[in-house]
Amino acid sequence: MAIRMVIGSCSRAPVCTISWRQPISRIMLTMPFSSISCSNSTKKLILYSKPGCCLCDGLKEKLSSAFELSTPLKKSLVDVELQFNWKVRDITSNPEWEKAYQYEIPVLAKVRPDGTEEVLPRLSPRLGVEMIQKKIADALS
Repeated sequence: MAIRMVIGSCSRAPVCTISWRQPISRIMLTMPFSSISCSNSTKKLILYSKPGCCLCDGLKEKLSSAFELSTPLKKSLVDVELQFNWKVRDITSNPEWEKAYQYEIPVLAKVRPDGTEEVLPRLSPRLGVEMIQKKIADALS
């Protein structure tokens, strides 16, 4: 599974919801961004995962919470727009991803402007939401 996060300068904090109508391999994150205009300068994060990975599911929940709890006073992730990647980055669907990440998932990577990916330091499952907010903001700055 993959969650792709598009980072830009938006005027309002994002609100994420998870639709459980679909199986876990097709989680849909939706956001009410129709009235928000963002700049063209975006950054992306990709979460590599696989079905049945409890650490991956835990990180996805914490990432969703981190974006939901951002407020204008906390400025760490206020300008982040989160979009769901319909082409789920399930490592079992690509032999290269599986070979690279089979013992490492969940893996969070940022996409550089040239399209290459940089794997970010592993986020401990014990980290709280506020620390995850800080680490993501630091990684993207």
